[in-house]
Amino acid sequence: MHVAPKPLTAYPWFIRLFFAKQKRTYGKVLDPGLLWGRSKWVFATLALLYGALNRKSSPLSPALRSLVTVRVSQINHCAFCVDINSATLEQRGVSEEKIMALANWRDDPQFNTLERAALDYAEAVTWSDRQVTGDQIAALRDYFEEDGIVELTGLIAFQNMSSKFNAALDVPPQGFCQLPVPNRTDPGA
Repeated sequence: MHVAPKPLTAYPWFIRLFFAKQKRTYGKVLDPGLLWGRSKWVFATLALLYGALNRKSSPLSPALRSLVTVRVSQINHCAFCVDINSATLEQRGVSEEKIMALANWRDDPQFNTLERAALDYAEAVTWSDRQVTGDQIAALRDYFEEDGIVELTGLIAFQNMSSKFNAALDVPPQGFCQLPVPNRTDPGA
């Protein structure tokens, strides 16, 4: 990593509480948390935003949220994000074969029309040389009310921020996913 984490005792108490939850959930404190924790108020706000986007009552299914976050992470070269989000995607019932095909979703029949609409939109938001089209929004309207489209957009924006942060600081994978990391491809270009 380009920036070293501080000793755990150097973080404020409320961030150490969050680290304790990470340790219970993942078996270890996550490297990005240690880096974000260097800015306690940004970290606290980020944790609240993540919790809001990952809540059970989201209009986006857990598997769809994970598909989108893995794809955005692939595009942004975030090895940590691909690692942890692929493991979550597998826990949410998506097959290893489908996870491995995600970088080439346009050509793979495993992806349904909802997933295709969300992934197409995620790529348009993520790739800096693209813009969202009216057709992409229309495709999303087949599945989501406007609040759902806003939430999907927020999730994509959050994952772009997170994966760009981790990639820029060279945060390594932490061994959550035993699948090989698919190469970043852009079959839609």
